[in-house]
Amino acid sequence: MPPADPIASTGTAVPATADVDAGDGSDARFSAGSHTGSGMGVDADLGADAGASGHGEDTMDLRLPDELLSLIADESSDSHGARRPDQDTAQPSVSIAATREAFVLSVPSVVPAEGDLLDRVADWGPTDTPAGLFQLVPVRVGRDLPLISRWMNDPAAAAFWGLSGPQNVTEDHVLNQLAGDGRSVPCIGALDGMPMSYWEIYRADLDPLARHYPARPHDTGLHLLVGAVADRGRGLGGLLLRAVADLVFVRRPSCARVIAEPDIRNTPSIAAFLTAGFRFSAEVDLLDKRAALMVRDRSLRHLL
Repeated sequence: MPPADPIASTGTAVPATADVDAGDGSDARFSAGSHTGSGMGVDADLGADAGASGHGEDTMDLRLPDELLSLIADESSDSHGARRPDQDTAQPSVSIAATREAFVLSVPSVVPAEGDLLDRVADWGPTDTPAGLFQLVPVRVGRDLPLISRWMNDPAAAAFWGLSGPQNVTEDHVLNQLAGDGRSVPCIGALDGMPMSYWEIYRADLDPLARHYPARPHDTGLHLLVGAVADRGRGLGGLLLRAVADLVFVRRPSCARVIAEPDIRNTPSIAAFLTAGFRFSAEVDLLDKRAALMVRDRSLRHLL
């Protein structure tokens, strides 16, 4: 799973103690959302936490969800036999200087590869934030790859995402997700129509991450990279994380928690999650990093 981005926010300190022990399962894992072996101001009260056994508490449930058990059986075939998207049908690339109107009008209304695992991210629509109108737009390789690759080659991003280098490095990562079964959806985040961030919205309960914490059905994970250097250091990370987590709760009524696992060394990212209403739950040892498990609970979203 690629680590969270170097988003900047306040200098909020990470609590020194964890509220739940991380699972001690195998450290063998793959990129979350790649499935080859890894997220607004909208709010609605959709009732009690679905699939939760308490009120915001992390409780160990040793019974794996039936949905996860069925998907584990063919995880290997997903990672090696999935068809790559037809790049011949991709739209021409556009730069970050493209007009807001052109980018928004190019958003497809339906993305068949999503299936239903994430309740159709492409149809979530825009949401108002204090910084402007924000929308998650599922990635289209021909249009978005040059921009994403440029963002990944920024030294601050490269230190935690590990996707710097030739464009094909980022391309392989994105294509692995697009070729999957819809448990991860890579997106461009557009603020007032301008692409400015890269997101991965994924099913944390169906991801290898679930081996390392007491996952609940429909837990939804977020990765965020604020792309342009000019957009960092002014609080956008925390603001957008809160907005997207709220959007997840509205659009995914079965989801009781939003999960993230930034690198424990990435203090600006952790601070942004805390600002966005996430709580520090535990430190977990993953294959490629020691991570801070961050959790935002539906039941606590009005309090944090």
